[in-house]
Amino acid sequence: MADSRGSSAPDLDILGDQVTLHPSGYVEPPQRPQDRDKEQNLVEHMARFRTSPLEFLREVSLHVSGTGWRAYDHFIGQPIFYNGFSDNMTAAVLSTPILQKKITELAEKRIAFEEKEGLLRLDDPSYAAKKTQRKNVIEHSLQELCEKMTGDMICKMESRPFIRGAYYLCTQLLTRAYHQGIHVSSEEVLRLRAVAEEAEKNKQSIIFLPCHRSHVDYVSLQLICYRLGLALPTVVAGDNLNFPVVGSFLQHAGAMWIRRSFGDDVLYTTLVQSYIDTLLQGGFNFECFVEGGRSRTGKLLPPKFGILGFILDSILSGRVEDAIICPVSTQYDKVIETEGYVTELLGVPKKKENLADFLSASSILSLKLGRVDVRFHKPWSLRDFIREQQARTIGIPPVIDDHATRQKLLRTMGYKILSDINAVSVVMPTALIGTVLLTLRGRGVGMAELIRRVEWLSERVRAKGGRVAHFGNAPTVVVIERGLEVLGKDLVGLVEGLPEPTYYAVDRFQLSFYRNMTIHLFIAEALVCASMYTRVKRGGGPANQRISYDELRSQVLFLSQLFRGEFIYPTEGLAANLDNTLRAFEADKIVDLVRDSEGKITAVDLSDVERAAGRENFDFYCFLIWPFVEAFWLGAVALMGFAPPKTYQGDGWLPVKKCQDSAQLLGKSLYHQGDLSYFEAVNKETLKNAWTRFEEEGIILVAKSRNSKVQPKAKLAPEWESTRNPENDLLVPEGRLWDFAEKIAQSRREGKNRRDGATVSTRVLRLTDTIGQALYSESMADARMTEEDKALLKKQQKRRQAMKARAHL
Repeated sequence: MADSRGSSAPDLDILGDQVTLHPSGYVEPPQRPQDRDKEQNLVEHMARFRTSPLEFLREVSLHVSGTGWRAYDHFIGQPIFYNGFSDNMTAAVLSTPILQKKITELAEKRIAFEEKEGLLRLDDPSYAAKKTQRKNVIEHSLQELCEKMTGDMICKMESRPFIRGAYYLCTQLLTRAYHQGIHVSSEEVLRLRAVAEEAEKNKQSIIFLPCHRSHVDYVSLQLICYRLGLALPTVVAGDNLNFPVVGSFLQHAGAMWIRRSFGDDVLYTTLVQSYIDTLLQGGFNFECFVEGGRSRTGKLLPPKFGILGFILDSILSGRVEDAIICPVSTQYDKVIETEGYVTELLGVPKKKENLADFLSASSILSLKLGRVDVRFHKPWSLRDFIREQQARTIGIPPVIDDHATRQKLLRTMGYKILSDINAVSVVMPTALIGTVLLTLRGRGVGMAELIRRVEWLSERVRAKGGRVAHFGNAPTVVVIERGLEVLGKDLVGLVEGLPEPTYYAVDRFQLSFYRNMTIHLFIAEALVCASMYTRVKRGGGPANQRISYDELRSQVLFLSQLFRGEFIYPTEGLAANLDNTLRAFEADKIVDLVRDSEGKITAVDLSDVERAAGRENFDFYCFLIWPFVEAFWLGAVALMGFAPPKTYQGDGWLPVKKCQDSAQLLGKSLYHQGDLSYFEAVNKETLKNAWTRFEEEGIILVAKSRNSKVQPKAKLAPEWESTRNPENDLLVPEGRLWDFAEKIAQSRREGKNRRDGATVSTRVLRLTDTIGQALYSESMADARMTEEDKALLKKQQKRRQAMKARAHL
């Protein structure tokens, strides 16, 4: 058979509203001027036995026989499917110099310990022989342990028939759930194949770094690589998925299992580094999720630097010459797991994955969840990235050998990847609909108004450089109807019997997942509008709502720093982002800018045009960020309750988890009592991010024990501790923490229960104090810290002091 590597792609292309059948082999889709985005559906609708038994049997026979592209004989990349692949990989990993050095080092440490304990006596005549023998025994035991751990860890892609069967099975399942298939950009696919061919020549790995919202992420990327004739990547997966039957299946389909936490296990850490070195040295493709776990909120999470650190170390150490980084965006009309995410975010403990739950997912497959859109950023050389950073004036020396510099480079790399993912992300119709429904002042919206706002939002997305899912020449109403069908009546309700169909958000919490898919595009606008709202909320005439440029800049800076772990900002910097946003608002007639004689902006007003339109555009941007403002305000208010009461006899340290749970309980209470506008503000992940931010600021101190079974403890820093009334021991609305909460509250949405003066009312403080005192009562018995934990805390505080150069609130 002739080499067909250059021609392994779909038999069916869907380009706009035109369906084109192609012969076996890759053919670039026909170009049409009216199509702005060339797309293709890489997963054709599979025949069903009940409806088309003959076609179903024909498809099965084609996959079993490996006909055409299904054979997967001539993919681009290094050979991976042959008997003995796993054994060769294991041998290569175990023989790496860094692993052998670590084994020797650990054996020597053990010998030194045994000498200290008197198990090996220096005055023994046969000491030298016994020492050598003992060292050999220890090294042999460590080698056996490493061999077992390597066998448990590495992927075992050895069987091409298995991969063909797995592809067919996964495609059957995926096309049942996502009935509109997997869509990719033709141009990006062609570019990726060209990069893969060059990487194969240079024996370099392509490292796919997708965002992570669903378990479908890695399935869809594997299917795309198979369909396009690219070598399947080894996928980093948490060992929580390594349960009977499913774990073995995934391992033979490309998964490598790693622990969720390495702890202080230096041998295991070195073993993972050795495996990654071996993969990258061999030019094998690799995949890991830059966010670590799945995003439960719909937006990108901050980068996790574990696996990225291993990859960067492979290059910096010189053990690997180069690798190709390919950020990937995967977007869904509807994510299968969102209902489970909501349960977790409301505080219900996450269930451990098991086979029964996996099999029960078959009921979900009968749903019609729309389509999956996968986009590939232009791949880039990791070696070139390092050189570029070294050439810039950011303090990175030519030789990178210190921990702080590596961490700085690693952080820059992580956020660049997230920025690249955002740059190619596609906004799906469900995200547009969810965003519109959650940024309304009214209860619902008619179809005509929904169409108008979706079209407006689509244009704003494109104007910001974003992409909207391409549906050919289908009118907006058809696209919206498809999106509403996918979201379903459990998320979006319909009021019938009115002059026009009227839609409303049924489950705002779950629908916020889809709204958060758009927020990254408008974060600068949202911050500016929330900062302007500190004046706009006062009401009165335009002069009363005018905000000076300096006051606006101060609040934007405060909010930007507050949310720096929550959002990814444009890279131009605060001053440029603020000025660019204000000028864009002026062009859109949202604001009027007051300038002095030199042309500098001195104040900002809402424009007459925007006021006449009912502030709909200004409010839109505020609605995007208000739930996050409320969540961080809630986190700050909850901290006020951590001031120890007079009756408390401990040292003030409380379990972190119970503290965070108490903040969520406070939020639920405030929401149902009307002091919190958004139920999304009790989102566990957002509250955790707020907690992390407060820890970075030194508002709270957190002590983590070396013993993983001991829960971290926390307490307020002395200078941030709330004030109590000496007569009745009640919290007093004053002090540094109070002022901090008030600063956040200035940008909160004004609600009917908050027009009584102080933002944090006496009622809220009393509830906060009640929950805080209950927490102290529960924790009285085990609140004291060990001396070891205190010593560890001092080290953590020194590390925090080293970060003081960064901007603070």
